Amino acid sequence: MTSAALRSRAWKLLELVTTPLLPSDYLDLLSPLRAGADLRGRIEAVHQETDSAATIVIRPGKGWRGHVAGQYIRIGVDVDGVRLWRAYSVTSPTSRADGRITITVKAIPDGKVSHHLVHRVQPGTVVHLDQATGEFVLPAAKPAKVLYLTAGSGITPVMGMLRDGGLSDVVMVHSAPRAEDVIFRKDLHDLVADKALTLVERHTDTDGVLDLAELETLVPDWAERETWACGPTGLLDAAEEHWASRGIADRLHTERFRPSVVVAGDGGEVTFGKTGKTVEADGATPLLDVGEQAGVLMPSGCRMGICFGCVTPLKAGAVRDLRTGEITEAEDGVLVQTCVSAAAGPCELER
Repeated sequence: MTSAALRSRAWKLLELVTTPLLPSDYLDLLSPLRAGADLRGRIEAVHQETDSAATIVIRPGKGWRGHVAGQYIRIGVDVDGVRLWRAYSVTSPTSRADGRITITVKAIPDGKVSHHLVHRVQPGTVVHLDQATGEFVLPAAKPAKVLYLTAGSGITPVMGMLRDGGLSDVVMVHSAPRAEDVIFRKDLHDLVADKALTLVERHTDTDGVLDLAELETLVPDWAERETWACGPTGLLDAAEEHWASRGIADRLHTERFRPSVVVAGDGGEVTFGKTGKTVEADGATPLLDVGEQAGVLMPSGCRMGICFGCVTPLKAGAVRDLRTGEITEAEDGVLVQTCVSAAAGPCELER
C-alpha cells in the first residue's frame, strides 16, 4: 500500500473517531494560523491612539498574501457569542519586518465591533480574516506631488500610504474636533520633523469646518496635486464638486463613508436563504440592519469608510435603493448594497 493510501486511510479513521467534528476542527484549535486553514489572525497587542481609537496588531496566518498601502481587510470577530464582520484599513507598512499587520479602529456610536476592538478585546484573541482588497491606493508610478485630504478616521488608509514612503512632496490637510482627537498625531508630527510631510491640522471645535475654498491659502498649489481624500460624506461631496468645478476631477480619488439614506415605503418579508431565517421588514430600514438584528452574519465595510463591502446576491423579489427610490429585481447574479437597500415586497438574500 502506498504512503498516500495509508495517509488517506488514517485520516478516515480519525474522522470516525472525531465525529461529528472533523480532524481539521481540532487542528484549528491547536494551530489556527497554520497553512491550509481558513485565514485567521491572532491579536498580539492593542495600542490606544485616542480615547476612542486603538491600533490592533495582528499576526496573520500563513495564507496571508500581503496588501497594498491604502487597502482594507474584512475581519470576523466574535462579540457576545455572535460572529460579526467589519472592514478596516490596514495601517501598517507593506514591508513591516516582523510580518505583523495593523488595523486602526475608531469606536463609533452603537458600533458593536468597533467598541469591542477598542475597549474590550484582549491580546491572544484569534479573529477571522479576508485577504486585503480595495482600489484606494497609489499608482505604481508615484505622483510628483500629492495631497491627502482627510477627516476623523478617514486618516487610516492614508496612514498606511505615509508609512510606506516613496513620495517626495506630500501635503496633508486633516480635520478632527480637537488636537487630542487626531489619530496618529505623534506619528504625523514625527513625519513633519523628518521633512517627509507638510501638515495642515484643523481642529473643527475651534477652527470650524474646513471650507475647501481655503485650500487656495492653505495649499496654494492644491490643483496641481494628485489628491486622495477620505472622510465623512459631506467632505467628499464638497471635494468632488470643488475639483469638478476646476475641471480636474480626474485628480481626485475618494474613499467613502456610509452614505446617508432617505425614507422610502413598502417593506415585506425578508428571507435569508443560507440561514433559513425569515423576518418582517419595513420599507425604511436597510437590509444590513435587518439582517444584523435577526442575528444573520452580514458582510459590511460601510461604517468604516469602505464602500461596496456589504454587497450581497439578491435571489428573489425586489429591493428599493433608499437614496434614489430605484427598484432592483432579482435576476441571475444581481448584487445589492444592503446598507442602502430596503425590502420592496417579499425578497430573499443569499445570507
